[in-house]
Amino acid sequence: LRKKEMGTFSTFEDLECWKSSRVLRNLVRDLKQKFPKHELYSLSDQITRSSRSIGNNISEGFGRYNYQENIQFCRIARGSLTETLDHGIIAFDEKYITSNELSELREIHDKTLKILNGYIGYLKKQQLNK
Repeated sequence: LRKKEMGTFSTFEDLECWKSSRVLRNLVRDLKQKFPKHELYSLSDQITRSSRSIGNNISEGFGRYNYQENIQFCRIARGSLTETLDHGIIAFDEKYITSNELSELREIHDKTLKILNGYIGYLKKQQLNK
């Protein structure tokens, strides 16, 4: 997946799925400030880790220069993305965040998922055409 093979993607920071995961991660950072102190080492820690894992795995996959490995890391990122939404639902159920905040989280989740699935499809096509 070097520059000539990836077209305009010279770094993981060029990827729309990574950019969208960054937006989600920053939203989570802001939302978790509302969590009570007793959640610091449980829900707050879990949602922080899962939201960071999305972009971490997208970037790690990009750095592997191998289509199959990149696809696998993107699948892991997709799992972390879904986990982050679940933690957001828990935060809503526990009344730590509002329904509007959960809706915002879900909207960014859905957008990121759509872009990430598109990127996985792109990688699969590139792998077949290799």
